[in-house]
Amino acid sequence: MATPLIIDAVRTPMARGKPGGALSAVHPVELLATTLRALVERNGLDPALVDDVLIGCVSQVGEQSNNPGRMALLTAGFPAHVPATTIERKCGSSQQAVHFAAQGIASGAYDIAIAGGIESMSRIPMGSARLGADIFGPTLNARYAPGFISQGVAAELVAEKWRISRAEMDTYAAQSHERAERTRSAGGFDSEIVPITVDGVMVSRDETIRPSTTFEGLSGLKPVFGTPEMTERFPTVEWGVTSGNSSQLTDGASAILLMNEATAERLGCKPRARFLAFDVVGDDPLLMLTAPIPATRRVLAKAGMTADQIDHFEVNEAFASVPLAWAREFPVARERLNPRGGAIALGHPLGASGARLMTTMLCGLEQTGGRFGLQTMCEAGGMANATIIERL
Repeated sequence: MATPLIIDAVRTPMARGKPGGALSAVHPVELLATTLRALVERNGLDPALVDDVLIGCVSQVGEQSNNPGRMALLTAGFPAHVPATTIERKCGSSQQAVHFAAQGIASGAYDIAIAGGIESMSRIPMGSARLGADIFGPTLNARYAPGFISQGVAAELVAEKWRISRAEMDTYAAQSHERAERTRSAGGFDSEIVPITVDGVMVSRDETIRPSTTFEGLSGLKPVFGTPEMTERFPTVEWGVTSGNSSQLTDGASAILLMNEATAERLGCKPRARFLAFDVVGDDPLLMLTAPIPATRRVLAKAGMTADQIDHFEVNEAFASVPLAWAREFPVARERLNPRGGAIALGHPLGASGARLMTTMLCGLEQTGGRFGLQTMCEAGGMANATIIERL
């Protein structure tokens, strides 16, 4: 089987996913096209050679409904014969796109593929695709009676199960902003960000990072999910999940260029990393956010590795309780867990987050001299992808 290689990885700046955000005036197809164009230009690649483009997107409605990967590659000037598909595995959509692309290369189906993701949450608000719909159906509702809960409530239950306090979540959230700002100030994100010009203004820095964030400021925020109904249903929960210790609604896109070894050598493209192992697993659909734990165990076993061998972990900060619960199960040195900040500071543009995390992890490994990186993400419905890469 061919060895799938990462040749390059880029992302847009992360912007507030609300009206008035730095990228809210940009159509999602245009946003994604910026990353595709950058990949081929940075690597001197003829886009006609790309076998497939696989794009993650969660809210496939409105401006994101028409196979946005196909629309974006045409916008980027790729020839019409290059195909694309759109993948939806909730927050792990673009990580799954990367898996499918790498697996296609390993099997020999592709020589060159691009995987990435898009989500414009200012233009297509979260949940737009399911407004007014019963998305579960009577049989599933009966199986999991008394009923499904929101991810925010699930984050509270995770905190309760792993005995994670409000103070610990707020401390972690403040640290996410501090780490992200430290990386940004040192120029650590520069090589991964593709600047975008919006109404004559160049956007080249993440808008979501708030360097003034403190534990004291976060501790003054009110919990979001402790409604009377939920308080009655879960009377033992000490409600502590706030807007400050959760991921931010975000606009962003990301893309990764993959090749097999023979093609990279023939084209003179220097690989930056190779894939060692993949996993995807389901877990409790009510608790919902716990699958990164078994996914990490499984992907380490597939690679024949232990957590101590990993230099850089990316555990998506959907809520602070998620990486903190993961850290209870894998007591690795905290400086190796989301060392450049995570979605609390950088934001979580749903379908784009998987490839964004991988881009940031790869650059982090290169800048610190690390060798192995492990990425995992919780996904709605109680799933998680996990990936191990080796920097070359």
